[in-house]
Amino acid sequence: MSAARGDRARAAEQNPDPLLVACALRIERLALRGAGRGAPEAYALLRTGMGPRAAERAVGRALEGPGMERAAVLATGFCAGLVPGMHPGDLVVAEEARDREGAVGCTGTALLAEVLARAAPGRTVHRGALTGSDHVVRGQERAQLRATGAIAVDMESVATLRTATRGGSRPVAAVRVIVDAPEHELVRIGTVRGGISAFRVLRAVLPAFYDWHRSLLLPRR
Repeated sequence: MSAARGDRARAAEQNPDPLLVACALRIERLALRGAGRGAPEAYALLRTGMGPRAAERAVGRALEGPGMERAAVLATGFCAGLVPGMHPGDLVVAEEARDREGAVGCTGTALLAEVLARAAPGRTVHRGALTGSDHVVRGQERAQLRATGAIAVDMESVATLRTATRGGSRPVAAVRVIVDAPEHELVRIGTVRGGISAFRVLRAVLPAFYDWHRSLLLPRR
């Protein structure tokens, strides 16, 4: 490692700005807490509850806390894939998170996809638009959302990132693990197996979130 690169790495390790990782469900928090031993001090895990309104309230309160003015925010958990050929356990890195109110751009998506691929070898990492919904999406509605150009859907990411960027700029990202896909819908027999696969992947990729966060101090190329 060069001296300059070493200095940048040490600066990143000393970054006082925290990372807030937000998820909705108890099972998602369980996966992330189980993987969080040895987490950096500047790391906070927030369970928001299900749905966009719950996410907006919880994230808004969390970011009003002391020391959170410049916190990076990463929304994560499970999602439904919209593209045929996706499988439970695949990863989605949002390049933007959007709904009827508009879109929120995400930070450092190329690097995030790279570190996720290393953290979960053998898993496919998809990059594209993540769309929001206030309910579980099934059947024809899935095809309608795909026609808008989105590759996956969940209920909290858009609200989380929009709340995080309201009133100012901060690094934000969304990483979701597919638990439900066009050929593997939640109502089918394979759901339990798909859910276990998604849980294991979510637990495995938490260190990639730290790598993304540490990279935020590095000079942009």
